[in-house]
Amino acid sequence: MTTPTIAQLQSSSLTHVVQQEIERAILAGDFAPGSKLNEAALAMSLGVSRGPVREAFRSLEEAGLLRTEKNRGVFVRAIPLDEAIEIYDLRAVMEELAGRLLAQNITAAQLQELHTTVAQMDKAVLEKDLNTYHQLNVFFHERLMEMSGNKKLLSLYKKLIRELSLFRRANIGQADVLPLSAIEHQNIVKVIEKRDPIAAAKALFDHVQESKERTILRHQSSQS
Repeated sequence: MTTPTIAQLQSSSLTHVVQQEIERAILAGDFAPGSKLNEAALAMSLGVSRGPVREAFRSLEEAGLLRTEKNRGVFVRAIPLDEAIEIYDLRAVMEELAGRLLAQNITAAQLQELHTTVAQMDKAVLEKDLNTYHQLNVFFHERLMEMSGNKKLLSLYKKLIRELSLFRRANIGQADVLPLSAIEHQNIVKVIEKRDPIAAAKALFDHVQESKERTILRHQSSQS
């Protein structure tokens, strides 16, 4: 077995940091779906050589966030509606399982954290702060997966939600939808707190399906 050299480890670590930064920018909407990424410009802005950027591109393509077109370059993926629907359906089943597990195993400290997050979401609704609400929404659902205690579920969820974020950023909801979404999140926490696995599973499944339907309607309206 070959032992990695210090230089190899440093290169691997640098590539990981570069990948995280590019991924953060994509998910934050700094690079819109369909936009072309310039390897040289990114390397210059990040203060690295082009090698780590190129390796980061490969990893992000495997993660479903980028696509490479021969003789054209690297682009942020634009997720089509039919693929987004498939992801929503998978996510609904995963969140259904998480709800069942949480209702059985959640701690008092975890419940308090969920209540705090929902309160922050309510504040964002009052201020019609779409960006903050979106960030809190993503955080809320990822924490549900983490709290479920199922590591495989969390890993699969993170990959799916990264891809779905590309679609959601391109079709961000309107401020008048936020109150309804916030109420759904409040209900999710309430049924988990009652420790009713069936109700918690249903609340999360229904919430994701409602989100899917709202997304479809927004997408269709934007295309008309």
